[in-house]
Amino acid sequence: MNLRAIDLNLLVILDALLDEAHVSRAAERVGLSQPAASSALERCRHLFGDPLLLRGRGRMRLTAKAQALQQPLRDILGQVSALLDAPEPDLKSLVRTVRVMMAELPPALVTGRVYERLRQTAPGLTLAILPWQGAPATLEALAQGRADLAISVFPTIDADFTRRGLLRERYVVAMRRDHPAAAGFDLDRWLAFPHVLVSGRGETHGPLDEALARLDRTRQIGLVVPSFLSVPPLLLGSELIALLPSRILPPEEADRFVIFEPPVPVEGFPLHLAWHRRSERDPAVQHIARLIEAVLGEAAAVSPPA
Repeated sequence: MNLRAIDLNLLVILDALLDEAHVSRAAERVGLSQPAASSALERCRHLFGDPLLLRGRGRMRLTAKAQALQQPLRDILGQVSALLDAPEPDLKSLVRTVRVMMAELPPALVTGRVYERLRQTAPGLTLAILPWQGAPATLEALAQGRADLAISVFPTIDADFTRRGLLRERYVVAMRRDHPAAAGFDLDRWLAFPHVLVSGRGETHGPLDEALARLDRTRQIGLVVPSFLSVPPLLLGSELIALLPSRILPPEEADRFVIFEPPVPVEGFPLHLAWHRRSERDPAVQHIARLIEAVLGEAAAVSPPA
């Protein structure tokens, strides 16, 4: 039987009908009109393939099937009521793994700080960070239950998911502190040195190159890598320059880099937290979602240095 095709409110009405054995009194008990209760009785008869209530003197008479249904029906409704009225679980008693897929951010910005708070509030929860596979594949993983939460850019999202804004990121130009382009940095100095480009598909041309072309300028791509997190070490050992999200540079090594605003306008991007609707009432998932929102909310309030 397909439960999605059944109005489970019928069970509440049926319970009243069988208990009262009277359509008008059952209707008053559940707050319906008498015609609506009669209509519900007809639908229950069709659902169970039985008359359920037969006309008699004063009260209606329950059929044998209706009598057999009474106690199981009360038990089911009692269980549903207990489920809906259940108290919030003690977070410290939860034991499970919550899987988070995330695009690149410094691990200390999310995982480290969330873990610290998790140990204090819900030590039985394990935070598992899954490799990023792109927004479409990540939403599919959430839909199939292979991931519980996702952090990235989700421009659009359908009704099966919840999306929350975490912060807005901006791009900066980064290089090692003693880089020769740092003195008198401008567009010409920026374009005089090779750039490192991040592309998971090995592309050597991006939106920035389109913006430069409108100025009749080009840049030299010296290296293409698949991950933003691999860029900072490369900058320290070369004359490469990178255009990076501002929070990618490791805070503990900030004094080894110098950053500038891009000499041409570069659009930033919002960072989102998303989960599937099945997780709306999952206390473990929602607790970690709240921790992520709190940590990144604090990060958003403190802008990285320009």
